[in-house]
Amino acid sequence: MALVTAATILLGTLGLRFSRTTSDFYVASRSAGRLSNASAIGGEYLSAASFLGVAGLVLAYGVDMLWYPVGWTAGYLVLLTLVAAPLRRSGAYTLPDFAEVRLESLPVRRLASAFVILISWLYLIPQLQGAGLTLQVIAGAPEWVGIVLVGVVVLLNVLSGGMRSITFVQAFQYWLKLTALFVPLLFLLAAWRGNEPDAGRAALHDPNWLLPLQSQPHALYLTYSIIAATFLGTMGLPHVVLRFYTNPDGTAARRTTLLVLCLLGFFYLMPALYGVLGRMYASDLARSGRFDTVVLVLPGRLLGEGADLLGALLAAGAFAAFLSTSSGLTVAVAGVVSQDILGGRIRGVRAFRIATALGVAVALLLALASRVISVASTVGWAFAIAASTFCPLLILGIWWPRLTGVGAAAGLVVGGLASGTAVALTMIDAGRGGWLGALLTEPAAWSVPLAFATMIVGSLLSAHRVPANVARTMVRLHTPESLDVDRGSWHPERRVSPS
Repeated sequence: MALVTAATILLGTLGLRFSRTTSDFYVASRSAGRLSNASAIGGEYLSAASFLGVAGLVLAYGVDMLWYPVGWTAGYLVLLTLVAAPLRRSGAYTLPDFAEVRLESLPVRRLASAFVILISWLYLIPQLQGAGLTLQVIAGAPEWVGIVLVGVVVLLNVLSGGMRSITFVQAFQYWLKLTALFVPLLFLLAAWRGNEPDAGRAALHDPNWLLPLQSQPHALYLTYSIIAATFLGTMGLPHVVLRFYTNPDGTAARRTTLLVLCLLGFFYLMPALYGVLGRMYASDLARSGRFDTVVLVLPGRLLGEGADLLGALLAAGAFAAFLSTSSGLTVAVAGVVSQDILGGRIRGVRAFRIATALGVAVALLLALASRVISVASTVGWAFAIAASTFCPLLILGIWWPRLTGVGAAAGLVVGGLASGTAVALTMIDAGRGGWLGALLTEPAAWSVPLAFATMIVGSLLSAHRVPANVARTMVRLHTPESLDVDRGSWHPERRVSPS
């Protein structure tokens, strides 16, 4: 873990040599190559929920939890076909920038900024708490030590060079995470062959684990709601969308997305196997509620000699997951705070660095103050809110010229309040049962259609408020860069008038 931290800081300082302009800090001057950008997307996307949470969910709740990695991967297919290239052609730097470019409305921009910060912090808290849990399991340290350590390293890394530095770091961390899961898995599978315990065999054939849809109340609704959240929420995650602004053009954005699908698809084969092995050798973790630790615990359960080395490699991979995702989320928060909160008084690189410090400080306080909840569950809630807000905004904003600022604002408010209230009530009373509990635990199945309907109806009722330059904006979004058309221009410090 110390080596991963040192490598992260070293690569971050390397990025400082290339980071000089505002564009370097926000979008790496839009010059990231396809493979390096795809690796960086994989690095920041494969968070604590992917590295630790998926295996824990499969261990505790059954094979239907595999819908999480399937949805997290397939979300990029939706993003590839509907969003990636037009979003890059918009010329924007952040999601609020896109909202302003497309709708020419400052209120919609401010709403988008608020949801970027909310989603990023909700996603950031489990990364920090996961770091605390990992350090506690591996070294017996107090939980707050890992939380503070990751926060400090992320702060130093982002301050050093913004998106330019983070691209180097996250690309390295994707391959580190892949290696950290793959190598121990080979040893674990070799130890498992011919050494399957009788209790473990019985646990694998438990119908409640193999066929949870047939044994759990409201499981069918919960499954489809998870699918809706993960398939549609990916395009609304601020740190994911921000990555597509770093490509040189729309074609590069699409090819980057295709590479991401391949990288994620291979990675997600492994947490599922860890979950199955955990079901056989560490089922007690599910009963104790510490199922998120199964990846870290398995080498000690199956192996004698070499278990410490493999456990160290897994801990390093987990730490890389916390650092890479936290860095991407911090850049997303810093970009919005620097433009929309500090932009009136402080601008440029200085504003970005101050916003970074503020964003990390608030996230640290929230992570230290809030109770620990399942990593994958918290991340799933972030997906649900993203799917209920930015997914309708992006799809309608890119493909429906009649979307208005009034309709977009109404949809953001309704979708955000519906999904956010459901998440808040679930966090307060996680044991709520019945249909109400199911609807609140996984709100995407009803909050996403509600947000789409609100945006469409609101836009039709305010048809006279269609942006004046919508035709020019749609040309910019949908015309390949090779064609010579007037696309206008965009700069992160540009603002439209309140009218």
